[in-house]
Amino acid sequence: LRDPMVEDLRRRAVEGERARKYQDAADALDQALAVTPDDPAVLQDRAEAAILLGDLAGAEAFAHKAWTLGAKVGPLCRRHWSAIEQVRSSRNDAAGAASAKVQFEACRVGAPARY
Repeated sequence: LRDPMVEDLRRRAVEGERARKYQDAADALDQALAVTPDDPAVLQDRAEAAILLGDLAGAEAFAHKAWTLGAKVGPLCRRHWSAIEQVRSSRNDAAGAASAKVQFEACRVGAPARY
């Protein structure tokens, strides 16, 4: 179950992002991380806020930590690697971006075999 205070802070971050108040969004997410520092979803939200603020190093660090702590498959995993790919592409790191793209694809879960 999610902490109601964390969920409220995440909602405030979404509202801040919609209003293009990216620093306010990041601040709300920082407060949420103070409560749940190892929540992969909040870390990923913070990574995306860092991208909007132009903090590429922070974005990659948050996304990588989120991936390290979270599931290695599924939509959240793809968000982690998509953010990392964007950061690396912004830095003109073609090899790093390609590596992130491979990781992104590895997050996909195939359908179970049907017999």
